[in-house]
Amino acid sequence: MTSAPGTFGNFGRILVVSLAGGAARCEHVALAPEVYRDFIGGVGLAAYLLWRYAPAGVEPLAPEAPLIFSFSPLLGTPLTTTAKLALVCKSPLTGRLNDGLSSSRFALVAKRLGVDALVIRGALDTLSALHLAPALSGCRVERCPELAGRSPEEVTEYLVDRSGGTGRERPGVAAIGLAGERLVRYASVSNDGRHAGRGGSGAVMGSKRLKAITVRGDARAEVFAPERVHERARALAKRSLGASTDKYRLLGTAANLETFQRLRILPVRNFQGVTLGRGRARKLSPRGLAEAAGHLRASCQGCTIGCDHRYGGTRIEYETQFALGPLCGVEEPARLIGAARLCDALGLDTISAGGTIAFAMECAERGLVDWPLRFGDDPGPWLRRVAAREGVGDMMAEGTRRLAAAIGQGSARFACHVKGLELPGYEPRAMQTMALGLIVATRGADHNRSGAYQADLRPGVDRYRADVERAPARVVETEDHAALLDSLILCKFLRGAIPKPWIEGAELLAMVTGHPHDAESLRRAARRIVCLRHRYNLREGWSADEDQLPARFVEEPLEDGARLARADLLAMRAGYYRARGYDERGHVLSETLEALGLDRWLS
Repeated sequence: MTSAPGTFGNFGRILVVSLAGGAARCEHVALAPEVYRDFIGGVGLAAYLLWRYAPAGVEPLAPEAPLIFSFSPLLGTPLTTTAKLALVCKSPLTGRLNDGLSSSRFALVAKRLGVDALVIRGALDTLSALHLAPALSGCRVERCPELAGRSPEEVTEYLVDRSGGTGRERPGVAAIGLAGERLVRYASVSNDGRHAGRGGSGAVMGSKRLKAITVRGDARAEVFAPERVHERARALAKRSLGASTDKYRLLGTAANLETFQRLRILPVRNFQGVTLGRGRARKLSPRGLAEAAGHLRASCQGCTIGCDHRYGGTRIEYETQFALGPLCGVEEPARLIGAARLCDALGLDTISAGGTIAFAMECAERGLVDWPLRFGDDPGPWLRRVAAREGVGDMMAEGTRRLAAAIGQGSARFACHVKGLELPGYEPRAMQTMALGLIVATRGADHNRSGAYQADLRPGVDRYRADVERAPARVVETEDHAALLDSLILCKFLRGAIPKPWIEGAELLAMVTGHPHDAESLRRAARRIVCLRHRYNLREGWSADEDQLPARFVEEPLEDGARLARADLLAMRAGYYRARGYDERGHVLSETLEALGLDRWLS
């Protein structure tokens, strides 16, 4: 099929899959054009679908809790970096909205089903694979207990080989590892070698007893102005090879480690400090990793940047490098690479895995537990225990917040998370606008939904000072920008090549969908999306008490004396609420809902 008459860039419908017993009931559900106008696609569309299809107060691992794969109008066009999907659910780690992004061929093939999103509900009675096709009669469930415990890569190879498809006939595969099967609260979903890691979407998939989802199709979403799209695609591809993306192409984000060490913002040993040492940092830098294990560079599907850097065959990004390296006191490249490889094979989010192990290491160091675990130890054996929920690995599989509650003894003060989501690799005491971005992000401590670190690293900015007056507006702007890119969907590594994102985003949407957009309508859509995600969290029990950092960050100075005052953080938070149109408790004002046009969608 092609797009419905008068529809471009989208198909105007979604596929709702209801699982029960050993079968799947599938139906196409039409979406009104206004949904696409107000929520664009990607994380915006998915947030709307989560509000609509998730029962209020549902337990994240209950059969009724939906798992949503959402696409975008730009997906399937020749525009660079658009082969991405959004994966959204209620997080079993945080109990709040969880939205992840992943680049892959799976995204391209899934849209060829002739739909703009997949909404999967219910649960099967046995570990199975769900096979989806454009014709509803071709959708089926296949029991596959023989795949239990297998890695996503092994599962993908097995299912592709059995399909007999090659080229365009080759199915796309999304799969979970052992961690997802065992409902580890930070299990990831892997799709064709890429991962939607944060927040435990793999556990939600595992709770439905889905080991894998395969997709294959030949539907095509027509483009309103194909010649203009091709012309813009050539121009954007050329820009994507410029100076703004050189870092990603030449070294990848792993180059951040030495830079952050020099700037004294690299968290080490469970955020106890920021000093790793120049020599140690160099060993874990791209040069050190390459010397230890060899180096290859690859690209995501349909991407001209090529930021995928592999060492010893394993993809290493800064967040993985930080979480399984300095955060755990690990200084040997082989241990870091081996731990990253295990996370991929077991289906674990590297940030939460490293954060939870680092917290456990500090608890052992302080004598709060008698586990044989010390900073610098190989994380590998503990990752295996976590994925299998073996021994104390069962407690660690619950994440830092729940582990701290189980250990007690004051350990919550250095359990490094926000809303239950472990912190990424930025020291908030030395990046105080980032500190605000971390606490207010709807999915928890996050560097992708708020690029507030960009404000801290601007020339002339005093990142050691909480800018109560200007930080709220800076965080709002970076959140809105992220919501735009994540809904279109465009890779954030491309942002430096798009100097006027609101104008160019409007142009891209207009030439793909035929619907008129301008910079102001896109800004309003981005704010609507951010507000809807927050409103969803409110419905699920959020309170302003969750928007805070653990005591460590507001009571303990860094070794260089850097401090973050709790009063300043709360003052910035209050300013952020005002800027967003919330009251002092963080509740959305009725006039804000009306101004954004959200009231009609929430009724």
